[in-house]
Amino acid sequence: MSRGRGDWFTATHGFVHFFSMILFIQIPCFNEAETLARVLADLPAALPGFDSVEVLVVDDGSSDETLSVARDHGVKHIVRHSCNRGLAAAFSSGLRYAITHGADVVVNTDGDHQYPGQSIEALVRPILSGAADVVIGDRRPVFDPRLKWTKRQLHRSGQWVIAKLAGRLLPDPVSGFRAMNRDAAASLHLVTSYSYTIESLFQLIHKGFAIQFIPIETNEALRPSRLFRNLPHFVLRSAVTLLRVFFMFQPLSVLLMISTVCSTIGVLPIVRFLVAYFAGDGDGHLQSLVLGVALVLLGGITLIAGLIADLIAHNRRLLEFALDRSHEPLTDRESIEDSLARKMS
Repeated sequence: MSRGRGDWFTATHGFVHFFSMILFIQIPCFNEAETLARVLADLPAALPGFDSVEVLVVDDGSSDETLSVARDHGVKHIVRHSCNRGLAAAFSSGLRYAITHGADVVVNTDGDHQYPGQSIEALVRPILSGAADVVIGDRRPVFDPRLKWTKRQLHRSGQWVIAKLAGRLLPDPVSGFRAMNRDAAASLHLVTSYSYTIESLFQLIHKGFAIQFIPIETNEALRPSRLFRNLPHFVLRSAVTLLRVFFMFQPLSVLLMISTVCSTIGVLPIVRFLVAYFAGDGDGHLQSLVLGVALVLLGGITLIAGLIADLIAHNRRLLEFALDRSHEPLTDRESIEDSLARKMS
């Protein structure tokens, strides 16, 4: 049953406590029958600041006994995909279900028991106190001795690249252990199918939500990751996702830079041709004119592409705003008649 955000609150134990605060802990799963029981047993049954803690299992087309394990352990909230649609789709399905069923805060954890359940209380504390809209568990992978040196350096390089693109330091941007309030969860509209971590983080930053990272410890890995086959595969897929997301939100800045570089380089051979032409040797430098004109045209085309991409990005934001507004409940200042009159005008 859907319900609106409450306006009544009291302060208890240092938390901003809304009446009937509901926490949903969602677990996207794909063939996690061997580890799901441990994950469920590790989750808290109650937490300070919440009247109810609900567990949600998103079965992304598993072919093993994942669904049976969830039911045998008393999970009441289950979303099942008829086929494997990918981690991002499972994450999005879980958010939609949790929001529809009245979640005030949503915590996402993995079905492989990587993240300890006892860390959930620390994860939601900044949200309850109003210090953050989104809190992400920082596994500190750069300093994790359990990881190979090459993988630690890969994490270090990825942090640097993502920090440059995002304009701020993000200690563990690919961590799936995260909590978000209702507004942040409802604002996400994912389009990538590989993973939700990078795209959702860029969306939240771009939309101005307050994001915190808190250090957490992780459990020993019980199985290899199913998200990628090997490190080169992971790097390639992450790079493609990162580029797609960045161009989705800031296309003009990148394409404008490319356009400026192409046009500037193109001007140089044109100037060379003009100097030679007025010196009486224009025919010998005709190739410079051709090269320069081609580069200037390429710069102009890139600029036009950037402007079109920027307009598309603005249109996406308008569509997301309209979608978010269509799901918001009416306030005491807005009657049903006012809403209908506005839609008809």
